[in-house]
Amino acid sequence: MSRRKFVVAAGATGLAGLAGCSGTGGSQTPSTSGGNDGSDGQTEQTTSSSTSSDSGSVTPLTADGSSTVYPVTNLAGSYWNSNPPADDKEYWGPGQYGIETDKSLADYWAGLYGFEGNDDGTPPFRTSIGLSHSGVGLEKLKKGQVDIGDSSAPVGAEFPDASDDELEPFTDHVVAVDAQPVVVSKEIYDAGVTKLTLEQLQDIYRGEITKWSEIDGYDGPDKEIQAVGRAEGSGTDTAFRLNVLGDPDASMSGVDIRKGQNQQVKTLVSKSNNAVAYLALAFVDEEAVPPVSLEIEGTTYTYGENLGAKEYPLSRDLHAYTWDGTSKKEAAFLRMILTEFGQKNFVATNNYVTLTEKRLSKERSKLPEPEA
Repeated sequence: MSRRKFVVAAGATGLAGLAGCSGTGGSQTPSTSGGNDGSDGQTEQTTSSSTSSDSGSVTPLTADGSSTVYPVTNLAGSYWNSNPPADDKEYWGPGQYGIETDKSLADYWAGLYGFEGNDDGTPPFRTSIGLSHSGVGLEKLKKGQVDIGDSSAPVGAEFPDASDDELEPFTDHVVAVDAQPVVVSKEIYDAGVTKLTLEQLQDIYRGEITKWSEIDGYDGPDKEIQAVGRAEGSGTDTAFRLNVLGDPDASMSGVDIRKGQNQQVKTLVSKSNNAVAYLALAFVDEEAVPPVSLEIEGTTYTYGENLGAKEYPLSRDLHAYTWDGTSKKEAAFLRMILTEFGQKNFVATNNYVTLTEKRLSKERSKLPEPEA
């Protein structure tokens, strides 16, 4: 396996327990700390790339929060900590994307903000990426426990009772777009449920449709619908209530079981024979958890075709919040993601929708200007 394929696999597999990569001079060594079952939605899994030798005197950049945003920041952190040299054309390879430098990857991006590289090839500072859910990450950010709070919903939707003054310090950086699909158990898909209407989806999660036989096209044994939801407080749950049911506090009395993280939802649906759920794009598996089309006011939205359309109600921005502005350390890491290089390697690789150049320019304008 090539180093590039390994680090991409490490970023994705990290969702199930494999951490990001650490090492010097471009070597990749998986390391994991933390990680529990997480069925209550309060689990934290930390991808820590610290080693016994610190990268200079700069403390690691830390992030925590949404399992939806985690694939992006985790994979970016894996690249950063790996710090491949400039001649690694497979993994870094300046000369592409308008980047011209003889520096290693992290040395280049950190150097834009005055951080100096190390003689041993380690990055100017490391990254440590945690996994929980949006509410946890934003609370940690507010308390000064992390530098970046990953969230798959706007902070105002996560904290609906907060005043404008309380929300003001949360500095928003949109890093990707998730066109969230609806998935069902393979047995349900094979029995003819390949499309739902928005009204049917609403009625399922409100508890008004409870059997698959009530869905047009279903041709299988009489089965109760097992409606799977995300943990209350997760950005995905908040976004689903807001975008599908019209209110971030909308009742979802039809939910039969909740899971704290996307990967737990995927596992549950793949092992069930009667489930429906909503997932982040990065976790779709057409064989194990097939996505169904969603018909809305005469338009059908289908995975792999048009889920990225603005009109698709489950399309939502993915956020990496900083606190009370953005430090140079945070800006160095985020600027890497908010470029053509970062969007291709960290966003598109995870099956998310990349930002347009106009949006990238807007997001970069929120960062401090580089020094170099």
